[in-house]
Amino acid sequence: MQNHAPRIMPLRLALPLAAGIALAASLPAAAADWPAPIQTLEQQGLTIHGEFDAPGGLKGYAASIRGQSVAAYLTPDGEHAVVGTLIDAQGRDVSAEPLEQLVDGPKNAELWKTMAEHHWVREGDTDASRVVYTFSDPNCPYCRKFWQDAQPWVESGDVQIRHLMVGILKADSPEKAAAILAADDPSAAIAEHYRTGAMPDSEETDQSEQWVADNTQVMRDAQLYATPVIFYQDDDGEVHKVMGAPSPNKLNTIMGSDSP
Repeated sequence: MQNHAPRIMPLRLALPLAAGIALAASLPAAAADWPAPIQTLEQQGLTIHGEFDAPGGLKGYAASIRGQSVAAYLTPDGEHAVVGTLIDAQGRDVSAEPLEQLVDGPKNAELWKTMAEHHWVREGDTDASRVVYTFSDPNCPYCRKFWQDAQPWVESGDVQIRHLMVGILKADSPEKAAAILAADDPSAAIAEHYRTGAMPDSEETDQSEQWVADNTQVMRDAQLYATPVIFYQDDDGEVHKVMGAPSPNKLNTIMGSDSP
């Protein structure tokens, strides 16, 4: 994943995906719904969203911390918990689907509604059958790459991209984002900026500065710390999130088809 923000290492629970950290938890008497080791993880900063079946007699728990989804597993004796990635013989993460259903899916669906209500700039046909949202910073090279890579779908009329301009990467990012939003044609201003680096002649206004501040706050509230962050709906209406400039295969998935 490509991004510009420093990696957030949440407490003692930030771990490499290839390995878990065993957290031996004591067992004080507890009347809460979750077993004691899971309660201990909550005290250490995890939010537990639900439980799921796991192999080997383990009990899985879908959790999140600082915007990152993570799985916890309770040992069969109920006395210890492991936080990390559990893979099967084929190398597949057994928590991927439960985390999507219990953590990421509901959060993404709610954020989709929030983004629709904020100030975005449409690029592409208003009648395009597919809508893609992206948080974009004017100083973000990976936002520029995503813009460039997405043009075949936009120009074909198949996809409309809705840019939520934010200012998070550099000191002048908010000013640049606000100037783009204040342009007579913000969509053309975004295209020209990502094509050539040029900024519009317009200056930021109080209104455009507020739009940028509001969009940036949406990112912060969602605990998103890098750009681009891209959201799309699959054929079943499920909302998915992609961090950073997507790979060619992932780009096809986001756009709903191979390149026109």
